[in-house]
Amino acid sequence: MRRGGQRTPDSWVLFLWPGPTPFPALLQRTLVTGENFEEPIALQEMDTSNGVLLPFYDPDSSIVYLCGKGDSSIRYFEITAEAPYVHYLSTYSSKEPQRGMGFMPKRGLDVSKCEIARFFKLHERKCEPIVMTVPRKSDLFQDDLYPDTPGPEPALEAAEWLAGQDAEPVLVSLRDGYVPVKNRELKVTRKNILDNKPPVGPRRSHSTCDANFSRPSLEDLLEEIRSLRQTVQAQEKRISDLENKLCKFTNGTA
Repeated sequence: MRRGGQRTPDSWVLFLWPGPTPFPALLQRTLVTGENFEEPIALQEMDTSNGVLLPFYDPDSSIVYLCGKGDSSIRYFEITAEAPYVHYLSTYSSKEPQRGMGFMPKRGLDVSKCEIARFFKLHERKCEPIVMTVPRKSDLFQDDLYPDTPGPEPALEAAEWLAGQDAEPVLVSLRDGYVPVKNRELKVTRKNILDNKPPVGPRRSHSTCDANFSRPSLEDLLEEIRSLRQTVQAQEKRISDLENKLCKFTNGTA
């Protein structure tokens, strides 16, 4: 609704389920909550800006999002049925002011990422999506974040509503939009340390061999090769034991 309130060029009224909440843009922008417009049950002063507040309400979580025209922030409050009724939650801030703001319906959110709200911030030359999520460690569907929400099907036809009939919205479940995270396979690659061979140099003829190259030095070289072979065998046994433990842990038999 426009043109309501005191000494104000623009006002918005957001009808919370089931009561109305007026949002007048006074000299001090104020969030008013009440059953009627004359006796508010809660009054939350925002700031002294003269920009019009753009309110968005999520009935599933009872959260009101307030976006001011020309502001660079989004404030959000939780609305409850008990005093003090309005509870400040947090503020999202950015550098550039918004010329307008759009709000994605709950059916369009990514429930796999625990997304609870998505805004479309209008700039001078672009539209920026702003995503709000709730951090959760579990990969399962979060029932507390996504209760059944109003679907696209109308509860009444226009003629029925004009005839005075009333009906509750047709709710749909968001569980069908949940895509579980695929289990990633753990692959173990066994590397042989002997694969890293030194670069092959130019072969030397017997005539250019060092005269000090004798039988004892050859025996030392063979002994070093035997020691390396034992080291490789020990490493292979250790890798095999670790793979067996990993398989038992993955299968839940550890």
